Amino acid sequence: MADERLKEESIFLRVLKRPEFPPVLGAILIFVIFSFLASGDMFSLEGVLSWTEQASLIGVLAVSVCLLMIAGEFDLSVGSMIGFAGMMIAIFVVEFKIDPAVAIVLTFIFSIFIGFLNGYLVIKTRLPSFIVTLGTLFILRGLTVALSRLFTNQTLVSGVNEYTADSVLAAFFGGETFTSLFTFLAQSGIIATYDDGTPVVTGIKMVVIWWIGLTILGVILLRLTKYGNWIYATGGDEQASKNMGVPTDKVKICLFIFTAVSATIFATCQVFDYGSADAQRGILKEFEAIIAVVMGGALLTGGYGTVIGASLGALIFGIVNIGISYTGIDNDYFRVFLGCMLLVAVIFSNSVRKKVMRQ
Repeated sequence: MADERLKEESIFLRVLKRPEFPPVLGAILIFVIFSFLASGDMFSLEGVLSWTEQASLIGVLAVSVCLLMIAGEFDLSVGSMIGFAGMMIAIFVVEFKIDPAVAIVLTFIFSIFIGFLNGYLVIKTRLPSFIVTLGTLFILRGLTVALSRLFTNQTLVSGVNEYTADSVLAAFFGGETFTSLFTFLAQSGIIATYDDGTPVVTGIKMVVIWWIGLTILGVILLRLTKYGNWIYATGGDEQASKNMGVPTDKVKICLFIFTAVSATIFATCQVFDYGSADAQRGILKEFEAIIAVVMGGALLTGGYGTVIGASLGALIFGIVNIGISYTGIDNDYFRVFLGCMLLVAVIFSNSVRKKVMRQ
């Protein structure tokens, strides 16, 4: 009788085992649905970049949130971190007239400290990260509103772009890139232009570049380094990992720092794109990032998931968010559709996983 351990798996079974399988199918399904329901403009260059930008706003967070969830933890403070970091940059630049590059560096230092504090408290108190970061969520949101009213007597700080025209570092976060390429394509008649010859699409937002870069970094980290193995091991069985010499505490602290840094990247991109900071920015973004990660195939219990899946979940989020406006359906139904997508994705992922485990 042949040993079952030596039995060769079929290609179909190997594909089913991949965490990316459910989100790939989900993305294909969403494309099919909106290809029938939405107008053709949704798949024009302008439409594609529109929902790609929307996806990137979640994707920047989803990468770090995914890594943390694989390690078995949550960070509910990333949404508040967005508002807090953006307000700090704006106040530094507008109120204190600090050089934008210095303001950005100082804000990232603060975010690293907050991420470290979240991880340290989770490890030392052994409280669930859900509780610790929920507390941080309210603390940061309250500080953001208090700081904005202390300096401006309102929740909005505007005028940032007046001080950032010559800042090289600010250009890495705000504005667009590949503008020369799009101008060339417009002059060549390859892409659409306005009556004056200006291209309809002038470039790619820097937040999209950050999303792509963070996704590549996350994939390399998980698949090609020992740190990736430590992340999976920490989420799979923390005590057994400790017994094998995996520095689980350091892994978790580093990942909490990464989520705080990712939220600050998000905030910095928004500040230099809009030229302002708002104390209300980032509300519910922590849950949207978790939704994207779960739709991407990650488990809430940890030890399972991929960055590619999380980015695909963010892409689904972006397509649905922008796609509804192209269908003529009331935008108020966006979160209804998103909630249904989440339930379908989780049920489908669980059914596929159970099927694979029975093989």
